Amino acid sequence: MKRREFLTASCIAGMTGLKTASGFAPGGSSQRDFYELRKYTLEKRVQKVGFDAFLAKAAIPAFNRIGIRPVGVFEPEDDFNPVYVLLRHASMDSIATATQKLLADQEYLNKGADFLNAPATDPAYARVESSILLAFTGMPKLEKPVTSAGRVVQLRIYESPSVKTGQKKIEMFNRAEINIFRKTGLHPVFFGEALAGLNMPNLTYMLMFDSREEQKANWRRFGSHPEWKKLRAMPEYADKKILCNITNLNLKPASYSQL
Repeated sequence: MKRREFLTASCIAGMTGLKTASGFAPGGSSQRDFYELRKYTLEKRVQKVGFDAFLAKAAIPAFNRIGIRPVGVFEPEDDFNPVYVLLRHASMDSIATATQKLLADQEYLNKGADFLNAPATDPAYARVESSILLAFTGMPKLEKPVTSAGRVVQLRIYESPSVKTGQKKIEMFNRAEINIFRKTGLHPVFFGEALAGLNMPNLTYMLMFDSREEQKANWRRFGSHPEWKKLRAMPEYADKKILCNITNLNLKPASYSQL
């Protein structure tokens, strides 16, 4: 077996133990989405120009051709770095085979040549970090809840001290918290449990709003909602027991983002 084929097979085989707990078959489609969240580090503004052109003209159309859609691209409001790319996959196979499918796409190679062929002396970007996420049962599919031109995004990552406590926080979301989000205008895009990535165990979710003003107002509504107060008062869901770090990022969609 060739090395690349062996690595792909090994990756999929390593996920088979998750089938019973997570309710998906690694080789096929799932009732729940898979997400790949990429964080691209750019060192120079000129890299951002090339990065945007590559995604808009080459990468996103090519991802769509192989069934990866929609593609979200999110950037800081007042800076060019880092850039987050969200890819929705229908299966583990999609994640495992995407790179080879793209490299077999001549249109992708032609339109993305400057970016793809950038030399080590003048790289197109510094590095990329990637997390593989499985959608929560309480929100199994990605949504685009806001479509206004001025929409804004909030990305949050919750780290837990252990796998067990991480699952408790996921239970809290599935049990009630997602529904309270919806009632109070915290419009979710996705919730995902990290299967692979940095700073595990963790979960990641994304919210979308018409404006920062709406975001602030609706978080206040959430904080004062009686169902949230009741839920957070349960000892088993106390933050000090099940969370050890929260990352909170305010972002905006790139002009060409599909989310």
